[in-house]
Amino acid sequence: MDRLILNKAWMVRQLLSLLGCCLSVQALVCLRGLVRGALCRDCPVAVLGERSMSDRYSSNRSSNPSPEISPESLSLDEAIANLQQTQDPDLRYYAAWWLGRFRVNQPVVVDALLVALEDESSRSPDGGYPLRRNAARALGKLGELRALPGLMKCLDCEDYYVRGAAVESLGELGDRRCVPRLMAFLAGGLEAATLMPGKPHLREPYDLVLEALGSLGATEAIAQIQPFQAHFVEKVQYAAARALYQLTGENGYGEVLVQALAGPDLQLRRAALMDIGAVGYMPGAGAIANTLAENSLKLIALKGLLETHLETHLEQLAQAEHQPLSEQAIQTMDLMDGLL
Repeated sequence: MDRLILNKAWMVRQLLSLLGCCLSVQALVCLRGLVRGALCRDCPVAVLGERSMSDRYSSNRSSNPSPEISPESLSLDEAIANLQQTQDPDLRYYAAWWLGRFRVNQPVVVDALLVALEDESSRSPDGGYPLRRNAARALGKLGELRALPGLMKCLDCEDYYVRGAAVESLGELGDRRCVPRLMAFLAGGLEAATLMPGKPHLREPYDLVLEALGSLGATEAIAQIQPFQAHFVEKVQYAAARALYQLTGENGYGEVLVQALAGPDLQLRRAALMDIGAVGYMPGAGAIANTLAENSLKLIALKGLLETHLETHLEQLAQAEHQPLSEQAIQTMDLMDGLL
C-alpha cells in the first residue's frame, strides 16, 4: 500500500474517531466527502497533514505530552512517576487508568504496568486487586504483546475482576496463543457456569471469554460456545451470539442481538447495542437507531458498523477517486445524521 493510501486510510480512521464529540457533525460531513473523493478544506483531520498515527503515539515520542493525550489534571511525566512509586496505591491506580486511557505506549510505561500486574499492596475491602485490574486493562489498550505472559498469569488470579480484565485485554491483543487457555474457561459447559456463592457475579467472566474468542477468530471454540446461547444470564447469551456471528458470519446470530434491542431492560439493550456495533452487523443499523436508548450510545454503535464497513473496503476506497458506497453504508450515515 503506497503512502497516499496509508494517509487517506489514516484520515478515515481519524474522522471516525471524531464522531460523537463536539466536532461530530463536521466530522461526518468530512467523512462523506472523503469516501466520495472530495475532502473539504476545513476538515479537522486534514490540517494534521502527513503525520501518521505512529508518529503521534509511537514509543519513540518525546516525553513531553502533547495536548491530545494530556488532560490538565495530570502530565505524562507525573502519570509515569505516580505509577512507578509504591507509597500511594490510589495514585498508582489512577495513573494506570490514565496511561491506558490515553494509550501512552512507551517502554517505561509498559514495564511499570507489568510490575503493577503483580502488585500485592493495593487491596480492596473484598480482597480484590484494583491496581492489577487497571494495569491489565491498560496493557490491552496499548496492544503490547510483551504483556501476553503477564496477562495469561492473571487468568489464575483469585480476583474475578482481574481475570475479566485480563481476558478482555487478551482479546484486544489479538495473539491466538491464549486461545487454548481461554477455551479452558468453557470446559465445564453450562453446568459449571453458575453464580459464585455470596457474590453478584458468575464463577468466571464468561461473557468476556466468549467475546475474546470471537475477536480472536477462534473457530475451534465454536462447539464450546454454542451451548452458552441457552445460558440463564442474557448478557452471556448475547456474548455467545456475538462470538458466533464473528466466527461463522451467519446472520441468524446477528439477528439474536437485533431482537435484544426490543427487550424491556435498558441495560441489556445497551449491551446489545455495543455488541452489534462491535461485530459490524450492518443489517442491524435501523434497529440501533430506533431502539429506546441514549443517542450517544446509538452513535457509538453505528460508528462501529460504519468503521467495520470502511475498514473492509479501505484499500479500494483509498485508491478510487469516486468510490461508490454500499446502500447499507449510506443508510448508516443517514441514521447518524438523524441522531446528531
